[in-house]
Amino acid sequence: MANKREFKKYVEAVGASACEAMMATYYNVEDADKEAIIKSMEQLLGAVGAAQSNANVTFDKGVKAFGDIKEYSKAKKDFYKKLFIKINEDFSKELDAALKVFNAAIPQEVKEQYKKYIAQ
Repeated sequence: MANKREFKKYVEAVGASACEAMMATYYNVEDADKEAIIKSMEQLLGAVGAAQSNANVTFDKGVKAFGDIKEYSKAKKDFYKKLFIKINEDFSKELDAALKVFNAAIPQEVKEQYKKYIAQ
């Protein structure tokens, strides 16, 4: 990710898009398991909130903790790189888990329609 702001926008956009599809299914598919769809949306929104909150973590060491500004800059860059990789991995895992719950809640014929739509 380019920076914290871009990461937060990415997480919000992915979450909003997935929730929109879940809500459309909730209201438009009669045989869908509505409780499971609600659970999947809650899980997804929790993942979005956690990712955005975790993106606010800051590097807790100052320049004086290092030999010079170059060491400090390298350590800070490495910290944020690892942090955002971890946050993104956690977000992806939670998103996948929410989508599994959602997919289990919809009838097979609707899944087939979604596959055809996505393939276009």
